Amino acid sequence: MNKKIYLLIAALAAVMTTNAQNMTTSPQIKTANGIVQGVTETSGIRSFKGIPFAKPPVGDLRWKAPQPADNWSGVLKADHFGPQAMQQPLYSDMIFRSNGKSEDCLYLNVWTPAKAAGEKLPVLVYFYGGGFRTGDGSEGRYDGESMAKKGIVALTVNYRLGVFGFMAHPELTKESPQHASGNYGLMDLHAALLWVKKNIAAFGGDPDKVTIAGESAGSMAVSAQMASPLSKGLFRGAIAESGALLGNLSPTPLATAEQAGVAFAAKVKAASVADLRKIPADSLLKWGASGRFGCTVDGYFLPQQPQEIFAAGKQMHVALLAGWNSAEGDYKSILGRNVAATPENYKAAIQRLYPDKAAEVLQQYPATTKEEIIASGNALASDRFIAFSTWKLIDMQARTQSAPVYRYLYTRPRPKLATEAEAPTGAVHSAEIEYAMGNLHYNKVYNWTPEDLKTAQVMHDFFANFIKTGNPNANGLPQWDTIQGKGTKKVMVLDADSKGLPDNTVARYALMEGLIK
Repeated sequence: MNKKIYLLIAALAAVMTTNAQNMTTSPQIKTANGIVQGVTETSGIRSFKGIPFAKPPVGDLRWKAPQPADNWSGVLKADHFGPQAMQQPLYSDMIFRSNGKSEDCLYLNVWTPAKAAGEKLPVLVYFYGGGFRTGDGSEGRYDGESMAKKGIVALTVNYRLGVFGFMAHPELTKESPQHASGNYGLMDLHAALLWVKKNIAAFGGDPDKVTIAGESAGSMAVSAQMASPLSKGLFRGAIAESGALLGNLSPTPLATAEQAGVAFAAKVKAASVADLRKIPADSLLKWGASGRFGCTVDGYFLPQQPQEIFAAGKQMHVALLAGWNSAEGDYKSILGRNVAATPENYKAAIQRLYPDKAAEVLQQYPATTKEEIIASGNALASDRFIAFSTWKLIDMQARTQSAPVYRYLYTRPRPKLATEAEAPTGAVHSAEIEYAMGNLHYNKVYNWTPEDLKTAQVMHDFFANFIKTGNPNANGLPQWDTIQGKGTKKVMVLDADSKGLPDNTVARYALMEGLIK
């Protein structure tokens, strides 16, 4: 009898131990829509992947503002990434961990430390890049575990892309309660921020300490959220890496975007929006791949051009950390692919590009040696592509509000690959992401050097500090000054030897502003 009791007690203890282990490795959190069950990673960080933050934008909800997610009963297993948005494979360096693509794509992912009782942690919400045509929150370079190790609740968010996320059309404008169309992808991100406001406390985050961040199109989306009156109060800080909807990247007027939608409907032989909604997603994707659908001044999410909103000081007055890379563009795009980097060839190229302003351009982008040609060509190509718009965001945010603004120039080239004939001449577009997010280990393509690891440590610390406090500075790091106020304006040059250097580009960007008008 005693033996039977002993065995029963032992069995109960084993069950209780197993249940306790399961609770530890499969943490559960109650959200406004239902219970989600995540995973405890080997690091101790808890991850919750594939949480729906809006209804699937399919059927009649295609090309409509995101609707609140439905509630569910029971426990939703949040142990894998949701599907990526509908998109074509455009960039070989985008490696997704999600299982395929779907029009049903509005999911987000959360990484959070094991929270102490009552703790309210700062929050990072990261928007992926990809030209509003491709990208996914499952990419390893955006993974939130490294940020969570620093005491931050980190999220990545999926949003609609291409024709699904940005097509405007007169019928869509007419059926909208706000008489607007387009910008559905931007509204998806806004819906995710509303979800964060409502739910992030359950994950240990502080809804009043949210920072949004993104790179390229994700950075443009950051500027859009800053400009939109809908997003006021949803975040206190912003990080913009290479891109903004200002200057040469300003959104399209609604009437122009609507006509592009009409032309697209004619191309696919759809007589109405109802017909367009009947086209299968895969077919629509194939047709839409040949068109470019971008952000629109829709009169609702963006009531005016963002540049006008910033000029009037109507944008969100939040701390901003922003900058770009030294080789966002390639000097060969200025010279020509097979043209030698000589002063004569460079000057001829500038004369072709700017026949009436060549002398002024050469003064700001000089070319007396091959090294100077490469540096000036990279700088000019970068400005023409995406750097000028980012500078415009930084400049206007600093001029029209008092919250601190920090500007960087990222200069660390990636290590040379064996397949490359020449070593990189600068930091190319998107190169900084793994460094900033602490995720070099997810990129197996490069043999990272001690200098890369040092750059990543400093940059990751800067970003984490900014997310926590609105200020990137801390003991042991180079001093990073804001660009406001009197005295010498300094830019943080991020590399293995990061340091603040005087900003000598005022005349350069004054010239660039005149060139793009």
